[in-house]
Amino acid sequence: MRCPVRRALRGIAIVLAVGLSVTGCHAAALRTDALASATPALADVSPLDDPRSWEGPSSAVAASASLDPVGGGAPQLPATVTDAQGTVVTVTDTSRILALDIYGSLSRIVFELDLGGNVVGRDISSGFPEISDRPLVTQNGHDLNAEAILELEPTVILTDTSLGPWDTILQMREIGIPVVVVDSHRSIDGIGGLIGQVASALGVADRGAQLAERTASEVAAKVAQIAEVAPSAPEDRLRMLFLYVRGQSGVYYLFGEESGADTLIEALGGIDVAGENGWIGMRPLTAEALVAANPDVILMMTKGLESVGGVEGLVEHIPAVAQTSAGQRERIVDMSDSTILSFGPDTASVLDALAVALYAPEEASR
Repeated sequence: MRCPVRRALRGIAIVLAVGLSVTGCHAAALRTDALASATPALADVSPLDDPRSWEGPSSAVAASASLDPVGGGAPQLPATVTDAQGTVVTVTDTSRILALDIYGSLSRIVFELDLGGNVVGRDISSGFPEISDRPLVTQNGHDLNAEAILELEPTVILTDTSLGPWDTILQMREIGIPVVVVDSHRSIDGIGGLIGQVASALGVADRGAQLAERTASEVAAKVAQIAEVAPSAPEDRLRMLFLYVRGQSGVYYLFGEESGADTLIEALGGIDVAGENGWIGMRPLTAEALVAANPDVILMMTKGLESVGGVEGLVEHIPAVAQTSAGQRERIVDMSDSTILSFGPDTASVLDALAVALYAPEEASR
């Protein structure tokens, strides 16, 4: 990956962390998401003959996928790995694990590796029921709390660069806690690699291989199912664009290739208009770029859409939206901030909910 792309992807993580914090993506928001009715399964709905004809917004709420841990023998320790930053880390004890990132993906992976009983705390985005009783180590949204972490006496910390302040991570290393930094670049293609990084650090590489294979199989099956309901002719496929918005901060970005949004759109049977234009990473939104892209559908994070006052507010904040096919038909599809780009073991359920919102929107949760 070229250095400019790496910088862009790091920027995405920073913007996400700040944005989720500013919009109050905290425990109350997670409770709201949990209480929302899950979108019906794709297998249980009747897709539109022409998904481009639909007018109006829709929300996608992924069904809560039950944990199905991959069991096995005891972790093979010590485990020595070279993490995503090139740091050699040796893990000798996995009895007290902290797995922290902006989407809660890492903690979910640890639980699916049958090590959930060893997890002693959680980040704010880890909202699945099995982890809900663990104490929080994040504050003000997604800021790591050094004192809260130290109180839990972790024997290993798994994280990426999506949470801060980074000095907190460095402090944990300085006092002798093994810290393994995994790749923060998330995509459908990278799920298996992410699982492998976590599993290797915890001494359960074999379990990781099984979980990665299972997840890949589930995602492939879901992508095939979506392909059956999505238009097959390129000219009939939905042209989609992922728009990242934080109205209070005046933050507006288009997500392009290598942001993860591109692989999401492709898996959903759509055409990634950012990819068509060769946009890489994230780029500040301009009216000219949005009008030229002219998407049929705009994908957004729920809190981002709320931050501008919904669809009507989106048009007020970004008048160019009204000049696109998506804006004229109010074809805005939103999903929870901590879910839509999480790319973890439950990705198949995320794709399922988004597919319903795209191809059977009248039956999606609102």
